[in-house]
Amino acid sequence: MAIPNSLARAARNAVETSALLRDAPRPVSQPKAQLRRYEVSSLLDNGDVAQTRHIAPALPMFEDAFCAFTRGSLVDTEDGPMAIEDLLPGDTVLTQDGSSQKVLWKGSVTLIPGREDSRGRTRPLTRIMADTFGMQKPLSGVITGPAARLLGTPAHLRHLNGGQPMLTPVHEFQDGMGVIETLPPTPVELFHICLPRHAVIRVDGLQFETYHPGVNAARMISQSLRSIYLNLFSHIESLSDFGPLLLPRAGDGEVDAITA
Repeated sequence: MAIPNSLARAARNAVETSALLRDAPRPVSQPKAQLRRYEVSSLLDNGDVAQTRHIAPALPMFEDAFCAFTRGSLVDTEDGPMAIEDLLPGDTVLTQDGSSQKVLWKGSVTLIPGREDSRGRTRPLTRIMADTFGMQKPLSGVITGPAARLLGTPAHLRHLNGGQPMLTPVHEFQDGMGVIETLPPTPVELFHICLPRHAVIRVDGLQFETYHPGVNAARMISQSLRSIYLNLFSHIESLSDFGPLLLPRAGDGEVDAITA
C-alpha cells in the first residue's frame, strides 16, 4: 500500500530536523545551542494523524510554537470543552467569530520553567485566578505557558494600538494579585495548536490566539535554522503559509501589524 505523501513528509521532517541541525553552520564564537525534544501531531491529507518527534534548538521562536497551554486547559470545541492534551488534529474548535476550524497541528514540549538554560534564561508560567477578568473569566484558576497571548490590552500598553484590543502576551497582565508569575521546579508539559487560519479561541473561558510565528518571523531566524523550524510543520512549506494575522499583536514594546 502506498504511503500518503503527507505521512511520508511528516516522517521525513522528523528525521531531517536532526540532520539539518547537525549540519547547520555555526560561528566559532557562538556557543552550541541547547537542544530540546518537541512532540508533533499533524493532520494528514487522508484524515489520519501522524505523530513525530523532533530534536531542535531551545530558542524562543521554536519554543513559542509549543508553550501556550498547560495540561488540563479546556478548549471550546464543537463537542464541548476538551482538555488540550486530548485534542487531536482533525478535531474542530470554535473561534471568536462564531465559526469553527479544524486543528491541523498540535505541538507539545516538556520543560522545567524554573531551571535556567545555558544563557541564564527561564521560561516563567502565568497563573490567572478565577474571575480575574470578569465572571467566569477564567472559569477557575488557570496556568498558561510563556507563549500564550490573550485578546485584550492592559493599561500600560494602550498607547500601542490606540486603546484597541490586541493579542497580548499573558505576562503583560501580571499584577501580583489576580495574575502572577510562577516558576515550578518540576517538569511541565505545554501545548499549542495551529488552525488553517490564525484565530482566537476560547480556553478556560478566556480568549487566546492560536499559533502564528508573527509578521517579523523571517527577520528573527537565520536561513540555516529556518529549514529546521519549518520541518516542525508538515502542513506548510514556507513562513508565508501561516497566512495573515487576525489582529495586531503586542510584544517587545511594539505592535505587529496585520499582514496583507
